Amino acid sequence: MPNRGLTTALVAVAAAQLLKVPWHYRKTGKWDYRKIVGSGGMPSSHSSGVTALATYTATKFGIRTPEFAIASMLGIVVMYDAMNIRRHAGEIAIQVNDLDADVERLAGHHPGIYHKRRKEKLKESLGHQPGEVAAGALLGACIGLLGALTSK
Repeated sequence: MPNRGLTTALVAVAAAQLLKVPWHYRKTGKWDYRKIVGSGGMPSSHSSGVTALATYTATKFGIRTPEFAIASMLGIVVMYDAMNIRRHAGEIAIQVNDLDADVERLAGHHPGIYHKRRKEKLKESLGHQPGEVAAGALLGACIGLLGALTSK
């Protein structure tokens, strides 16, 4: 028999990843199916997965159990990382990606003429804004509760 808590968390991750495509379309008017496998964006799949696991665990075993404590601490660490460390790394990547043009502009030269540009840009969409984390957590709580209430 599969682990229902793990399955519930993975369903929450998948649901959040799938929801990124229509959300991106709503925001930009463009369909981008790469969002299904990408990081960052609305809603946070990391938050959705850990919140689904914590909600499932709380519903099945109670909030005074070691299982819930472990799931909750995992969720806190993951959501903090998504909103802070990974988001700031993405913001730094944006600045690094713009650095070539900025340096050339400051030097009074045309971009691309006087030095070799980097071939690949750093990935800029790494972390999440607080609203993206909250939306992922809400989605995860709903899926976690549904998973717990429909399990035997």
